[in-house]
Amino acid sequence: MNENINKTVEFRDLGRMDYQQAWDYQEKIFGEIVSQKIQNRNLPPTSQTSTPNYLLFVEHPHVYTLGKSGKPENLLLDEEGLKTHHATYYKINRGGDITYHGPGQLVGYPILDLDNFFTDIHKYLRFLEEAVIRTLAEYDIEAGRIDGLTGVWLDHIKQENPRKICAMGVKSSRWVTMHGFAFNLNVDLTYFGHIIPCGIDDKAVTSLHLELGKAVDENKVKALMKKHLAELFEMNLIET
Repeated sequence: MNENINKTVEFRDLGRMDYQQAWDYQEKIFGEIVSQKIQNRNLPPTSQTSTPNYLLFVEHPHVYTLGKSGKPENLLLDEEGLKTHHATYYKINRGGDITYHGPGQLVGYPILDLDNFFTDIHKYLRFLEEAVIRTLAEYDIEAGRIDGLTGVWLDHIKQENPRKICAMGVKSSRWVTMHGFAFNLNVDLTYFGHIIPCGIDDKAVTSLHLELGKAVDENKVKALMKKHLAELFEMNLIET
């Protein structure tokens, strides 16, 4: 057994934070972990140190982000339109197409060294989805996956009115992850009308607020997500 395996994950709730500031914060942590892994490779096993893991929760002001494989034309606003809606726009280094972040949305950024858990990025994505699916089940909402599409969906079986409630986009290097998921809780869904979400123009977007017909306690959702992520990844989640 590798003595340097570390399943402890430091949880930090960043509150509401500007997207660029949160991105820089992620990049700093991500870079430190990757650098440590590179240093470990040049040391004998007895001198290597275990790498840390982090789970960040954050809420962003209105912002649109475009992933590496996305199409800029999926943003339907020009610069003036962005100003009118008090929104910003960033091209970023995660996978996926365009998405929206804003108030009332739980954004999760797991910065994990998957060498501490399992080296399978597809399994990693499925575990993130599963945590959302299990959290929604606690509200008696059945959710699941649609073949060929990432994220978490409602009406995923019959697909008479399929609608996405959680989008995902991640980056990984040397099995270290960043970016993550965006779970719509009390979010203003009209902002999704200014993009073709994730490049998909034939399916709707929804929120927990809309599905329940009432606002939800966001702190309760955060607690449930932490619980399910900890169970799925068998992590020791600590608050720092």
